[in-house]
Amino acid sequence: MSIAVIADIVGSRLLVDRSSTQTRIEAAMAEIDRALPVAASPMRATFADEFQAVFDELDDALAWLLLLQLVLPDEASLRFGLGIGDVGSVASESADISDGPGWWRAREAIEQVHAMQDRAVPRARTRIVGGEDDDVAMADRIRFANAYALARDEIVGGMSERARRLTYGRCLGRTQGALAKEEGITQSAVSQLLASSGAPAVVAGYAALTERSS
Repeated sequence: MSIAVIADIVGSRLLVDRSSTQTRIEAAMAEIDRALPVAASPMRATFADEFQAVFDELDDALAWLLLLQLVLPDEASLRFGLGIGDVGSVASESADISDGPGWWRAREAIEQVHAMQDRAVPRARTRIVGGEDDDVAMADRIRFANAYALARDEIVGGMSERARRLTYGRCLGRTQGALAKEEGITQSAVSQLLASSGAPAVVAGYAALTERSS
């Protein structure tokens, strides 16, 4: 059982400089891979405005995607569909094609989060879909993870770009003093911005997700 992830760029057709945004996203992904090397198959661009990755554990996927959300600039927002199930590929003369239940469910998940954005939850970015044959424990875990993701996306979506950078640093264990020096502001300003943006809850959630592998 794997966690297949499909990501796409929110509002890609409206970007002023699509190539520059693509470069910034891919640089961010490489940075997260160095900070948290947990992907079974690292996230890479596939076609159009999409990216794909595979993880072995749901917690690892959620932690990695959180760091990516935090490090991206305002113009490079992504949404994520996570599918729980077997993943594989179909041989082709040009290249192997990703296939399997995990990918089908990831596609369904990203369609669901897209629909949520268009309706009542504009800051929704993450959705998880399992299979009809999931046992009760897995079904409950997916339901709780989706509830967590909605709350997390709402908090992160309301943050300024600086608040996200600071939260990213705190997730990785950097001190407020070090972050203040990088930003050219006082430690008091860092503390106030983190508190007012909801960062402590996001950082605590990240710690809970990564506790198993730490």
